[in-house]
Amino acid sequence: MPFFPVKTPKFIQRLFPNYLWKKASLSKTIYLTFDDGPTPEITQWTLDTLKHYNAKATFFCIGDNVKKHPSIFDNLIKEGHTIGNHTFNHLKGWNTNTEDYINNTEKAQEAINPKHKHLFRPPFGKIKRRQANLLINKGYKIVMWSVLSYDWEVSVSQEKCLKNVLKNTSSGSIVVFHDSVKASKNMQYVLPKMLDYFSKKGYQFKSL
Repeated sequence: MPFFPVKTPKFIQRLFPNYLWKKASLSKTIYLTFDDGPTPEITQWTLDTLKHYNAKATFFCIGDNVKKHPSIFDNLIKEGHTIGNHTFNHLKGWNTNTEDYINNTEKAQEAINPKHKHLFRPPFGKIKRRQANLLINKGYKIVMWSVLSYDWEVSVSQEKCLKNVLKNTSSGSIVVFHDSVKASKNMQYVLPKMLDYFSKKGYQFKSL
C-alpha cells in the first residue's frame, strides 16, 4: 500500500495548517509541480511540453542536480517557471538529524540562488515537526500537494497514473510529478494528456 493517498484528505490538511496543500483560486487554475530535477534526460522535454500548452509550473530542485546541470536549471528560469527547494541531497527528514537537515536545505538554497522564492518541499513528504518549524521561521513556505500522480511508482501503470490525475484534480489543486528518469515513462505519457484534457475544459496552469 502507498504511504500517501493519491488525493490528500482534508483531515491531514487540517493537521498541518502551516503547510500549503491547495491554493484557493477564483479561476479554473491548476498548479503543476515537478520534483527531483533538473535531469538531462527529462527536464528539457518537460519544459518543451509545458511551453506547447502555455503552462507554467513549479520545479522543486535538488541542489546537487542544480550544481551538476546549470544550463538546464537556467532554462527553467528563462522559461518563466518558479523554483523551489528539495534539499541538496534528497534527504528524508525522518531519518536525518535536524541540524543536518536544515543545513542541507540552506546549501540547496545557495545553489538555487537565495533571491528565488523560499518554497520548500520535503523529499518523500517526510519531515519532522521541528524541522518544519525551523524552516518556516527562516522564511520558507512548505509546499505539499493535493494530488500525487504516483508517476515514480513502477507498479503503477501509465493508464492508472493518468486516472490518478484526471479523477482527482480540480481548480486550485497542487499536483506532483517528477522530472526524473525513474518517473519518465509514466510522466511522459500522462503530462501531455493531462494538459490537453484540462486545457480543453478552460483551465490554466500556473506556478506557485
